Amino acid sequence: MHPIGAKRGPVPAEVPASIAQDYIEACNVLPISAKASAALSRRCLQHMLRAHGYTAKDLAREIDLLLNESDPLKALPLRLRETIDAIRNFGNFAAHPNQDKATLEIIDVEPHEAEWCLETIEELFEHFYVGPAVAAAKKAALNAKLASGGKPAAK
Repeated sequence: MHPIGAKRGPVPAEVPASIAQDYIEACNVLPISAKASAALSRRCLQHMLRAHGYTAKDLAREIDLLLNESDPLKALPLRLRETIDAIRNFGNFAAHPNQDKATLEIIDVEPHEAEWCLETIEELFEHFYVGPAVAAAKKAALNAKLASGGKPAAK
């Protein structure tokens, strides 16, 4: 028997438990259902956005709020700006039956697309949680060193 779940690293400790739970579930269900994984990734994204104050009527508008962020400290890096909406789209394919206009077949989420969603979520963890925590710890260490030398804190 093989364990169920995608082979992914642990969720960073900085990620809130409720968001981590959605991500872990999306990872665990991927080998069984790419659709379920994509839908859970979509839920994880929406949870993260709302936790950071990007609240609107629906996820598309919440993504727009993030993409239109004027604060350079909060703005997404280019690689995430170009991929974040993929999670919403794949999640929608998973949750709503959409037909291919040419073949009339239902458009499904492929495993590699659900994997892409998980990779994007991991990059968002870095952007929203890990990166800021690492930067804050480094700055605190610098300020402690400056204080020990009688210098003012760094700007």
